[in-house]
Amino acid sequence: MMPLIVLVVGLLYLGRYQQNLTDEHLRTLQERAQNFAIAMEGPDDSGALIPEQSRRTLFKLAENRQGLRIRLFDTNGELIGDSQQLSGPGGTIQITPLPPPQYSLTASAALAYLGTQFLELLPSSTTLQPFPEEIAQGNRKDGMVYPDVVNAMQGEVSATAWARKSGGLVLAAAAPLYKNNRLVAVVLLTNNGRDIEMAMDRVRLDVLTATLAALSMTIFMSIYLAGLIGHPLRKLARAAERIRASKGQDVTIPDMSHRRDEIGELSMALRDMTQALHDRMESIESFAADVSHELKNPLTSLRSAVETVSIVKSEEDRKKLLDIILHDVQRLDRLITDISKASRLDVELARDEMEEVDVRQLLENIVSGHKTPMERTGDHTDVHFPIKLDIPRNKDLVTMGNYGRLTQVFENLISNALSFSPEDGVVTIRAIPSKDQIIIEVEDEGPGIPESKLEDIFERFYSERPKTEEYGKHSGLGLSITKQIISAHGGDIYAENVKAGNQVTGACFTVILNAA
Repeated sequence: MMPLIVLVVGLLYLGRYQQNLTDEHLRTLQERAQNFAIAMEGPDDSGALIPEQSRRTLFKLAENRQGLRIRLFDTNGELIGDSQQLSGPGGTIQITPLPPPQYSLTASAALAYLGTQFLELLPSSTTLQPFPEEIAQGNRKDGMVYPDVVNAMQGEVSATAWARKSGGLVLAAAAPLYKNNRLVAVVLLTNNGRDIEMAMDRVRLDVLTATLAALSMTIFMSIYLAGLIGHPLRKLARAAERIRASKGQDVTIPDMSHRRDEIGELSMALRDMTQALHDRMESIESFAADVSHELKNPLTSLRSAVETVSIVKSEEDRKKLLDIILHDVQRLDRLITDISKASRLDVELARDEMEEVDVRQLLENIVSGHKTPMERTGDHTDVHFPIKLDIPRNKDLVTMGNYGRLTQVFENLISNALSFSPEDGVVTIRAIPSKDQIIIEVEDEGPGIPESKLEDIFERFYSERPKTEEYGKHSGLGLSITKQIISAHGGDIYAENVKAGNQVTGACFTVILNAA
């Protein structure tokens, strides 16, 4: 693209440069025609033009002026004198200018010639009319074929640039010649324009040199960028293809983070994406193994009960076995339902629309729903447990999230806290606004969490339930789902024990959300 731009700009410059140069030479030639006309008027006051004297003056003016031709026409357009014609006893001799000297062929000259030939093939912004002398019908050679001579006959001084059939250009200028304020002749000057052509050749060479330099630079930059960009991109593409065909084998993306450019950023993004895919695959494998393990326990119990029920004789034992079978079936149903929800959670979270959520209003709505008697197990059945809500009224607590998912999170945390609280215990919910975060704490007065299990409780199928609660009522996926939802919201959740001195007085779950 750059060589083309240089060439186009060069061609535009060439056209403007040629026009300006031609105009300048025409002005010079026009002034010279006027000066020659004044010089040829002569000192005599006869009022008539003496041809022989005029021819001598004409030849004298043309001396040492290479490429310049001077002609003198009378008022009828007849030729009086020509600097390229000598008249004598033997007749008229035509003087032909010598051709320009031939120079040895050098690299620069060859390049200039090729450049000129190439640039002349391109359309030019300067179009000249053919030289009248070369297209005059019937070999007409009188002065009336020249528009400048015709203008001079009318008392005007004019100059025009013409194009030759053989190539190149010719400049012409004509001025009226007066004797005693009477028009007696017209002076016509023509110049072969070689100075202009030589200047244009130099400029063409400069344009071609600049174009070739731009082309060379473009080729060099293409090769350089192919090595700098193309090669690393091919490495990344091959690595991505190997990962696609690896079928679970450990294949890594090349680390190009040291480049500190777009390729480095792409490398880091691909590495992060690959790591995320590996993590997801490992998570799926782990999830499948956990599901298999969790389903085996009730199935084993169910199989044992079914095999035993046919051989027991006591009706009471048979009833107990049937209760076990029913319990295991219910547990299987609950497990399958929770597993189905957990397996769809990632996709559903990705599709959930985020909006501004007022955390204060959300927590107040949840607490309002718990003010009715709650179903509990063991000694805690149908007992109302007070919930204390500690939220500052003069602070904004707004986050970007999904209202339904966040409700699910805090419903689960509050239900867990209530299930571990003693009969007269209080569950305290605090919302603490920070600079860019909202910190929500759900604290109970239960037995706390074993110190070694503070991280494990967020693992799938981990279950740590009160002793009064019936075994198998929970799948152990609640806190795992809670952590997954909070992570999808760009937040964090962790658990810790509440202590008074060295004594554990309860557990506290802390949720950190980004403020809107």
